[in-house]
Amino acid sequence: MTPQDHIKAAQDLLAAEVSGDQIGLLTKRHPEMGMDDAYAIQNAIYEAKLAQGRSVVGWKIGLTSKAMQYALNIDIPDSGILFDDMVFDHGATVPKGRFIQPRIEAEIAFVMKSAIGGAEVTRDDVIAATDYVAPSIEILDTRILRADPQTGETRKIFDTISDNAANAGVVLGTQRHAIDAFDLRWVGAITSRNGDVEETGLGAGVLNDPVESVVWLARRMAQYSQRIEPGQIILSGSFIRPIECPSGAQIHADFGAFGHVDINFA
Repeated sequence: MTPQDHIKAAQDLLAAEVSGDQIGLLTKRHPEMGMDDAYAIQNAIYEAKLAQGRSVVGWKIGLTSKAMQYALNIDIPDSGILFDDMVFDHGATVPKGRFIQPRIEAEIAFVMKSAIGGAEVTRDDVIAATDYVAPSIEILDTRILRADPQTGETRKIFDTISDNAANAGVVLGTQRHAIDAFDLRWVGAITSRNGDVEETGLGAGVLNDPVESVVWLARRMAQYSQRIEPGQIILSGSFIRPIECPSGAQIHADFGAFGHVDINFA
């Protein structure tokens, strides 16, 4: 793909976000595209968002569970950017029409107190740089069709990364914990929609330890001359499958002693 191709794909995704009309698979339009192309498209979205006055508040890590990696036939996570207009308060209601096909995932969020970056970042570095951890919900959306209507071909990892890793929103619970207050591998969530339990999972589903997920992110960002900044929110990856959130959905993620998070969809 050319730099012009990257910009055109980003423009199409941004237009889809505004109109609610999804675009076709980028991997069908550009069968030659690879990982660097996907992140270049995501970076073009980043540049456009900054030009619109948005600011970066953090990063999300996706595809950290084996189940999701097997489903997409990949063996590494992906990442996306959290912008300031993606933050929702615990218990808030997402306005009707804000998203196209919203889904949610339960995750452990890291909030950083100091910058961290470089190809040699370690687990100890992440622990030292973390201000606190908190229960969270990530809201997903897709500006790209999940499957091609003619062939039935499903979107690939490059489509997802280009689409800012399907990122749409973040909800933090009100509870804040020191990073060593819990064994994060054993922090889990019972996630319900309209009172019915839909998914459960444990932190160990995230690369065996959510801390290792943040290590992966810091090292990946170093490849693109980026780093995690103080105050940023890091969504370490979901340990449940995505839950569909049609209009009227009321989501409650119960993390037990770790806390809880609620979000509603009008």
